[in-house]
Amino acid sequence: MTLSDTSIRKAKPGAKPVKLFDGGGLYVLLTPTGSRLWRMKYRFGGKEKLLAFGAYPAVSLKGARELRDDARRELVKGNDPGEIRRARKAAARMQDGSTFEVVAREWFELMRGKWEAEYADLILHRLERDMFSSLGRRPIAEITPLELLTALRRIERRGAIDTAHRSLQKCGQIFRYAVVTGRVSHDPTTDLREALKPAPKQHYPSITDPKEVGALMRAIRGYAGGFETKCALLIGILTFVRPGELRKAEWSEFDFDHAEWRISASRMKIKELHIVPLSKQSLAVLKELYSVTGHGRYVFPSVRTSARPMSENTVNAALRRLGYTSEQMTGHGFRSTASTLFNEQGWPADAIERQLSHGERDEVRGAYNFAEYLPLRRKMMQAWADYIEALECNATTIRSRFR
Repeated sequence: MTLSDTSIRKAKPGAKPVKLFDGGGLYVLLTPTGSRLWRMKYRFGGKEKLLAFGAYPAVSLKGARELRDDARRELVKGNDPGEIRRARKAAARMQDGSTFEVVAREWFELMRGKWEAEYADLILHRLERDMFSSLGRRPIAEITPLELLTALRRIERRGAIDTAHRSLQKCGQIFRYAVVTGRVSHDPTTDLREALKPAPKQHYPSITDPKEVGALMRAIRGYAGGFETKCALLIGILTFVRPGELRKAEWSEFDFDHAEWRISASRMKIKELHIVPLSKQSLAVLKELYSVTGHGRYVFPSVRTSARPMSENTVNAALRRLGYTSEQMTGHGFRSTASTLFNEQGWPADAIERQLSHGERDEVRGAYNFAEYLPLRRKMMQAWADYIEALECNATTIRSRFR
């Protein structure tokens, strides 16, 4: 006799499990606790086997019969329905572990140790905001170039062209990671390199007229804000390192005896040890500052706690306080100022690029020797400090002093 919904509901549990048969091997296992579990027994290869279809009423009588019929059709074909179900579940688990978001987070965890914490946070934020919302749950092997382009063009439409290009670059790294881990066979981002709007060249406002540089130096000397901030402005223009390298400077990186600032590879954009020769003027500023912050880790600590470095907005805010707008001068602009004037004065381009810690341009030579051009750079950095000091004093013979 076949089952009905009424007979299943009215069946009373006993002290031992009871089987309520429906036909074709399908039955309800009524447990002493009152659970009603769908089971199907069948024979394959001379052995009795069992399938579980879930619990009643979550799986209805009709649904259980459909599952039984599907299993019996596989038996007719000579297939073991239990093995087929296990293979499908394994495929589903593999697919769940190979979505774009899962693979991207794996790649991120692998890479984050190579990045500054703030940069890692930015990368993850961009992925979560721009890519996971549309592609996160998609199996990475099924994502097409068109799907990826659609996500990137949403970034473009809000005007973030540079971010779109950076997102494409990071997606390329994620897909290449997926290739080597066996999730995909190729990287679809290679088809999209010409599909985005050209990224605008990044321009950092800077002052390059010598007279205006002199005025800037005088303004910095007269800065009435915090002493540490004033020193950051001075060291910024004297060494023209990147703002992040400046504000996170640690006293352990400085060697006063050898007049060097050695910034570790982990803190550099190009991930390579960078030596900054220190001029006499830089040493004078640093030694004075050491009496104020030398007891702590950071050269330029946060105003709130010495356990953290100066805020990323501090130098730019100080320049605004001095009357310079964001269209006139920024902390990063110190690099453009130095680069422009060095080149105008005829210093060797290779030495300038090395002191700016720009990436290697010569593929034949390979990676930099971190001490490349160091004797010349020592001379160059002292000449630079003397030059801007002369500009500050309104000197009239500054050109000869710089060279």
